[in-house]
Amino acid sequence: FSLLIFILAYALTWLFFGLIWWVIAYSRGDLEHLGDHSWTPCVNNLNGFVSAFLFSIETETTIGYGHRVITDTCPEGIVLLLLQAILGSMVNAFMVGCMFVKISQPNKRAETLVFSSHAVVSLRDDRLCLMFRVGDLRDSHIVEASIRAKLIQSKQTQEGEFIPLDQTDLSVGFETGDDRLFLVSPLIISHEIDERSPFWDVSRGQLERDDFEIVVILEGMVEATGMTCQARSSYLADEVLWGHRFTPLLSLEEGFYEVDYGGFHHTVPVPTPACSARQLAAAAARRDAHLYWSIPSRLDE
Repeated sequence: FSLLIFILAYALTWLFFGLIWWVIAYSRGDLEHLGDHSWTPCVNNLNGFVSAFLFSIETETTIGYGHRVITDTCPEGIVLLLLQAILGSMVNAFMVGCMFVKISQPNKRAETLVFSSHAVVSLRDDRLCLMFRVGDLRDSHIVEASIRAKLIQSKQTQEGEFIPLDQTDLSVGFETGDDRLFLVSPLIISHEIDERSPFWDVSRGQLERDDFEIVVILEGMVEATGMTCQARSSYLADEVLWGHRFTPLLSLEEGFYEVDYGGFHHTVPVPTPACSARQLAAAAARRDAHLYWSIPSRLDE
């Protein structure tokens, strides 16, 4: 479609000005004095609409074959020549800019970057984590791929100011470099719910009542062209599954790992505490403290 618009922009411009050149020649009577050498036409060797169309192409593209040329006895032709030269330059600049923008946006490549339909909350190394899965359906790699996530939620400050769409960063490994991805296979992106996380005080019941959206952005460069590619997805509160884990996709077949994208969005329920990460950390601290005091007492016995 873009190529069709590109061709029509030039073809219609040439036809339009070719018609005007033919009208000028017809109105001046140049077509009635084709063999009269004493008559000075507006454009030499213009004998019909086809030749007017060819002269329009030569004028706008500045080809200049030299057979057809405008004379100095045609002021309306001189004005039209200037107008066509200016508008032709504008058409060139506009169409080249449109085609460059169209080519430089690898939208088709971004469509092959997929995100899981749900995010999950479960334990990983005894810590609550918010996780989602990303994958690349093509064999060619995304170079310098990076992932980031933002929580969009209404917020009211301590001074009473209401912020309708407050944006908070969710750490997905920026401090450790884990946000830099090597997408040779689907990856599970994990956000550890710690003291710096906005989900630190969120329990399962509160999560089901909250209203928020998590926006995830995957950026990188296309390996073949070096152009920047960006893919985005988001998760609403009802798309975050508490107490679930993603099913494995990799299987070892004859010494090679194979990826089954058929289960890309599948999750399975796993035992997960329904309390918040703060309450879970407090319970773990109390358990460690009890263990610390119980060991010396048994040694004294």
